[in-house]
Amino acid sequence: MKTEFKFSNLLGTVYRQGNLVFTPDGTCILSPVGNRVSCFDLVNNKSFTFSYEHRKNISRIALNPQATLLLSVDEDGKAILVNFIRRTVIYHFNFKGRANDISFSPDGKYISITTFRQIQLWRTPNYNEDREFAPFIRHRIYTGHHAEITALTWSRDSRFFLTTSKDLTARIYSVNSDDSVAATVLAGHRDAVIGAYFSSDQETIYTVSRDGALFTWKYQVPGFKDDDDVMDIEEERVRWTTVRRDYFKQDAKARCAAFHSDTNILVVGFSSGVFGIYELPDFNMVHTLSISQNDIDFVTINKTGEWLAFGASKLGQLLVWEWQSESYILKQQGHYDAINCLTYSPDGSKIITGADDGKIKVWDAVSGFAIVTFTEHISAITAIEFSKRGNVLFSASLDGSIRAWDLIRYRNFRTFTALERLQFSSLAVDPSGEVVCAGSLDDFDIHLWSVQTGQLLDRLSGHEGPISCLSFADDGGTLASASWDKTVRIWDIFGRHVSVEPFEQQADVLAIALRPDSKQVAVATLDGQISFWDVSMGRQVGIIDGRNDTSGGRYIEDRFTAKNSARSKSFRTLSYNSDGSCILAGGNSKYICLYDIDNEVLLRKYTISRNMSLEGTVDFLNSKNMTDAGPLQLVDDAGEASDLEDRIDKTLPGASRGDLSARRVKPAIRTAAIRFSPTGRAFAAASTEGLLIYSVDDEFYFDPFDLDVDVTPATTLAALHREHDYLKALVMSFRLNERYLIHQIYESIQTRDIPIVARRVPVVYLAQLLRFIASIMEDSPHLEFHLRWIDALLTSHGQFLKSRRIEYASDLRGIQKSVAKVQQDLVRLSDENAYLLTYLLKEKESFDSYMYIATN
Repeated sequence: MKTEFKFSNLLGTVYRQGNLVFTPDGTCILSPVGNRVSCFDLVNNKSFTFSYEHRKNISRIALNPQATLLLSVDEDGKAILVNFIRRTVIYHFNFKGRANDISFSPDGKYISITTFRQIQLWRTPNYNEDREFAPFIRHRIYTGHHAEITALTWSRDSRFFLTTSKDLTARIYSVNSDDSVAATVLAGHRDAVIGAYFSSDQETIYTVSRDGALFTWKYQVPGFKDDDDVMDIEEERVRWTTVRRDYFKQDAKARCAAFHSDTNILVVGFSSGVFGIYELPDFNMVHTLSISQNDIDFVTINKTGEWLAFGASKLGQLLVWEWQSESYILKQQGHYDAINCLTYSPDGSKIITGADDGKIKVWDAVSGFAIVTFTEHISAITAIEFSKRGNVLFSASLDGSIRAWDLIRYRNFRTFTALERLQFSSLAVDPSGEVVCAGSLDDFDIHLWSVQTGQLLDRLSGHEGPISCLSFADDGGTLASASWDKTVRIWDIFGRHVSVEPFEQQADVLAIALRPDSKQVAVATLDGQISFWDVSMGRQVGIIDGRNDTSGGRYIEDRFTAKNSARSKSFRTLSYNSDGSCILAGGNSKYICLYDIDNEVLLRKYTISRNMSLEGTVDFLNSKNMTDAGPLQLVDDAGEASDLEDRIDKTLPGASRGDLSARRVKPAIRTAAIRFSPTGRAFAAASTEGLLIYSVDDEFYFDPFDLDVDVTPATTLAALHREHDYLKALVMSFRLNERYLIHQIYESIQTRDIPIVARRVPVVYLAQLLRFIASIMEDSPHLEFHLRWIDALLTSHGQFLKSRRIEYASDLRGIQKSVAKVQQDLVRLSDENAYLLTYLLKEKESFDSYMYIATN
């Protein structure tokens, strides 16, 4: 293939663990999703995921005040510094310890990170725009706490910062040695302190503890000596005293807190899923709301203080709430269990996923947000399929039902069941949408239902083992079925003959896929081979041995090497591309393989994750982590230092299992389903990390004016009048985004130069130019001028717009609406003129007749 698929986005999960960060303008929020970082644009309703990966799950992220540098740290303290604007990795660094909190100073000069009982202060790389060989330079290490530090907060002037700890205290530290006299300890809480905050004037400190206590501390000015009235700082230290103690009085522990100093609003999240908003310093409760049935793990406030963001890792919830209007800005929840299946809508605008949690989610392929969630199934979803006609979705579940969903009204309009209780594991839908069939691992028959009546039409018998996969051909009458009895059968659903000749395989069949032209079927078997069969002739036409391609990855409890593991040496899902020349294959491995069918060669091998927090992502284990009690990763070595209320498993020190009802094993990497997009420019893979989107469209287009900072109205007009460089002037006006300037330059371009300028317009400004033409076309008298522009743009960039028709749909609809409006106005004006001319001609004839009679 000439095109290369690259990682584009991660759906299916919106929050895993760690902190949430608002951008300085407050319009976007960053969320850690496993070992990646996702960005959600709350204004434009879009999202994207950074392409870089950590080797472990991310624990903390931070964004500098200029929104140019993003720093993310994983569970082992290994950090990656990223250019936030260009989304490129700048530097890798190791802080050598788990980060409990990390943040940039308000002036952007320093980075503070807390590792257990220490605070490390580092200078921000390239702050003075000097290129350095080692960009991370440590400024100082602070100590003093006797237990793990929980949070860190900066003062507004970047001179001081507050830290809280599980030793029941909060401490004040100074950045500069000249202010070291301000360092002090704030003690008095009876439980771990989870947050400490400065007021706007820095004369008051608020501390919040986990037992629901809020202490207010006031700064006491030192006294003066009687003899010479000179302040003696050495004898009379600065004192912070408690002036008020308030309590939240919730039947739950406080888990997180955030404070907005400009509005004096304190937000506290509790372990019961309830959060409260309080106005300080009077401690007036503004609002309380329950948003989850589990712990609220993190809360943050945007710069203006209007939006609150909450993260709940238990169910993977991410909420953005506007507290003044009491409305949701964003309410997203990913699958909190493994994704088993996926499918694209016929136009490629939606992706539907089903998971073990019994939920079906519909995702917008462009924005990356979940549109709707169906919860009618009461057990794991095993298969989903879209009807080729209409907006009808079908799903199969282990609860023994097949359900049909209307994706226009978003409701379940039909439910299909068998005569006996079965757990359906495979599903196929006739292209016409009239027949749906399903297979089960409990019996060996294929069940067929009528979609219109919901009645069971037939049961196809012939397989001698459980049905593993079903697939309908696009011609509508051919059904392919695979079974563990080592056969593939092709059924003529609407034919008269019943006998079916099986295609014998060498091992159990795990997956099948029919080529789009329905003339070939691909079969994946347990021995790691993909065989290709001619449907009409019933003979094998090709074979690919993929055992060495897909094998890789070792579990921490394995006593054999990854090369000898049979776990990952087979494919569990297949998908043809749109022209049938290539096929994607995935299974219980960290690899997705793309094969050329005609040449039977491997084109590309995609690694879906390098996250060492998952099983099967490393090929070699470290022998020092193996002990007599088992792998160190499964042994609790925290002992008394662990906080039992914060732990999920609550095991004793040295225990490897503990409570058997608490899951302590790491999830294993796998690819449960793969589908090519109907457009052929992307494919989706349902993996342990979530729904991975690989696309050939996700790239930054070069804008030459990104290199030029001298873009002003004067230089723009100079490029127009002096240099007569119309393209340069037009693009510079778009950079300034001044409407009057864009209008002036747009209408100054000569008609003969329109095709040349339109052909050279950078694609990054194409949408902006189309929106501008649509906005001025209805009220402008230069009709032919605008039509020439539209014709030139569509002629030059038509292929680009067609390949991204979903992204540019709104802009093209705006152009279509404006042209239609102008057409209607012209038709009405022409009709009025025609009627007026007819009237005038009649009047002229009458006048001529009158004059003729009068003269004679």
